[in-house]
Amino acid sequence: MSERTPHNSDHTEQGSTVADDVVADLIERSNALGADPRNTNFAGGNTSAAGTRTDPVTGKPVDLLWVKGSGGDLGTLTEDGLAVLRLDRLHALVDVYPGEEREDEMVAAFDHCLFGKGGAAPSIDTAMHGLVRAPHVDHLHPDSGIALATAADGEKLTAECFGDRVVWVPWRRPGFQLGLDIAKIAEENPQAIGAVLGGHGITAWGQSSEQCQANSLEIIRTAERFLRDKGRPEPFGAKLAGYGALPEAQRRERAAALAPVIRGLASTDHPQVGRFTDSEVVLDFLEGAEHPRLAALGTSCPDHFLRTKVRPMVLDLPADAPLERAVERLGQLHEEYRADYRAYYERHATEDSPAMRGADPAIVLVPGVGMFSFGKDAKTARVAGEFYVNAINVMRGAEAVSAYTPIEESEKFRIEYWSLEEAKLQRMPKPKPLATRVALVTGAASGIGKAIAARLAAEGACVVVADLDADKAREAAAGIGSSDVAVGVAADVSDGSAVAAAFAEAALAFGGVDLVVNNAGLSISKPLLETTERDWDLQHDVMAKGSFLVSREAARVMKEQGMGGDIVYISSKNAVFAGPKNIAYSSVKADQAHQVRLLAAELGEDGIRVNGINPDGVVRGSGIFAGGWGAKRAAVYGVKEEDLGSFYAKRTLLGKEVLPEHVANAVFALTAGELSHTTGLHIPVDSGVAAAFLR
Repeated sequence: MSERTPHNSDHTEQGSTVADDVVADLIERSNALGADPRNTNFAGGNTSAAGTRTDPVTGKPVDLLWVKGSGGDLGTLTEDGLAVLRLDRLHALVDVYPGEEREDEMVAAFDHCLFGKGGAAPSIDTAMHGLVRAPHVDHLHPDSGIALATAADGEKLTAECFGDRVVWVPWRRPGFQLGLDIAKIAEENPQAIGAVLGGHGITAWGQSSEQCQANSLEIIRTAERFLRDKGRPEPFGAKLAGYGALPEAQRRERAAALAPVIRGLASTDHPQVGRFTDSEVVLDFLEGAEHPRLAALGTSCPDHFLRTKVRPMVLDLPADAPLERAVERLGQLHEEYRADYRAYYERHATEDSPAMRGADPAIVLVPGVGMFSFGKDAKTARVAGEFYVNAINVMRGAEAVSAYTPIEESEKFRIEYWSLEEAKLQRMPKPKPLATRVALVTGAASGIGKAIAARLAAEGACVVVADLDADKAREAAAGIGSSDVAVGVAADVSDGSAVAAAFAEAALAFGGVDLVVNNAGLSISKPLLETTERDWDLQHDVMAKGSFLVSREAARVMKEQGMGGDIVYISSKNAVFAGPKNIAYSSVKADQAHQVRLLAAELGEDGIRVNGINPDGVVRGSGIFAGGWGAKRAAVYGVKEEDLGSFYAKRTLLGKEVLPEHVANAVFALTAGELSHTTGLHIPVDSGVAAAFLR
């Protein structure tokens, strides 16, 4: 076995600078390759570079390998995401390798090859990079490369496509033996720039970072041209009548109606967040006559099926089937899917296999509508969907030139329930309290609502920021996080159709809703004789009627999901306290407070908890107070508007001012799980107003 040659053997004091240049070039190459989804999928593949650095202990030069660590993403890779290993120790592992039946032990051995402290954990693919002779190596998962790798006659097609510039490596599970295989083939084929790994992906190498990147791109682009030029025009078969894409508006309406139902099914074992995709790639696949056969074959690349499961669940009805029939059939298919998955597990599990992790699908395909993907959070769900799009592209390429033939089911099981994969899962951080929960907060572009939305997101929830002002809602959501964390939607809560549309957007973004906060409100402070009908109607439309409409839609979605849920009303101390010159606002808050009791009594049998919060004196950061309410209340009490917060604080038992964050804390306390057996409760957040004590 030839040892890997470092990029530079300069052992002078400049060795560290040279090594730093090697790392910089590696990061640049990795980011460039990872930025294009044609080259590799999210968090898929590895890159590496060899170089020399001075050992601070001996003062002598040492040859090192920098390689993308476990779990990292090439497109966003930084130096912290690299594992750094001594090449002499890594090469020495060849002499103690106990054989394929015990190759899992070699992953732990990589830790004994590490150089210095910090850095990422070495991945299972480290051997592939450390044992190949060239100083720069890329291992990638391009759709075009995997298409050749999964074709029935992939070895023949690889030779036809590349000649002897790219060699074929038969399928082998990632690990030390695969590294030995690739290194041997590379050594025996000095003319080769890389390899196609059967059922898996590609590997390329080069003497410089630039050459390695160029070789990777040559393999990928050459495979793309080969598939395009040689491929037949309808790889998915003839178009199925009735399975074509519905018009966009109708498609999204159907998707929003199905999303909570499908999310509930996919969450039978563990709660999941959903994501909807209606890309042309997905819709075209589902219209082809061969899609049932191909979907049943499952995915092939380990990176794909670890996120998508071995196969998706596919609705076997035309796009225009009645909604009720589609819902019924999905339930039947889900039962069949769970039974099939359990049978798959039992066929291949041994006494040493980890316990079955869950039998629900991660991908659900609905012809004419699109794809629903699921995961522990929105990012995981999104990535699962992206990986299945990759899988569709792979099937298209393989079927265009041959027949799609993924790796054997037994091999998929060996990887899905690999002890190393299980160990990786066990190392993951404990989920946050609101992980997997989807929250919709009304009036969330400012003040109390914005604070609530931010707190729920910080605790792991996906948040829908709903507000009358759509632009401000989107701005507030962007301030909370990416679209994997928060989205902003327009919501006039006094309009039933607008409320339904907001929940539909939540379903398309995250699969449904579990936690709803009725926060939207306004206040007009006037004496009785100055209160107009419009004043009365406006406040009742927004808060009493609005809360009713939001809660009704929330209950509908939650019932369809079958996962329970939380509805929280941001009411007010005024719901029980008779203050002066405030007839309309206080009356509507009393209405909201009683809605809490009524809905708690009605929805408990569905596992939906309904609770309320009674704040008072939330002046700073409040949209209501900033909109004129503060000036009017200050006039009522004969204080300056800027002193209103401290005025409210002085009249409380605790003498402390209430801020939006304090109300958000109460929402979290009610919904984080510690009060799982509490419903119909009102929590005062008023620093102690004795006249508003609940009786």
